Amino acid sequence: MKKSEIKLIVLDVDGVLTDGNLLIGSNGVEFKSFHVKDGMGISLVRFYGIKVAIITGRKSESVQIRSRELNIDFLYEGIANKEEILYEIITLLEIDLKNVCYIGDDINDLPVIKLVGYSAAPQDAVEIVRKSVDYICKYNGGNGAVREVIDLILAEQADYDVLVENYLSEKIKITQ
Repeated sequence: MKKSEIKLIVLDVDGVLTDGNLLIGSNGVEFKSFHVKDGMGISLVRFYGIKVAIITGRKSESVQIRSRELNIDFLYEGIANKEEILYEIITLLEIDLKNVCYIGDDINDLPVIKLVGYSAAPQDAVEIVRKSVDYICKYNGGNGAVREVIDLILAEQADYDVLVENYLSEKIKITQ
């Protein structure tokens, strides 16, 4: 699969956008830590025109807040069947599975990993996932793995330097 055909990037949250640690206070409030470089990459790839979706098995107010900050195109939480949601999104966007990049880290991501045109996993993903993806990141989940994959896709699809110049010249509100 060529990264040049990617039109949609789909992300898991825990272990991909975060380091996988769950911090839950005695009041039940959940805290997550997101990497700003991943956020900047998401902003840049959306500026370029590639859609971004999050499909996660958990529900978290912090994910909702982060998704709004980054203007994520599609957010689905509390999802057991990620494949079903993926089919909904590609139908809505009128694209093919080959146009999808998925980044996941654990066994619940395997069904989607096997469907898409390009798949990646953070360095610290479980072994069975690492064996199943097209690309294993140099970085761990929550530590720049998403940005690494986005940069690879953009490097194949665009003149990266020109893209960055255009992004900065738009003087848009930059969200990391």
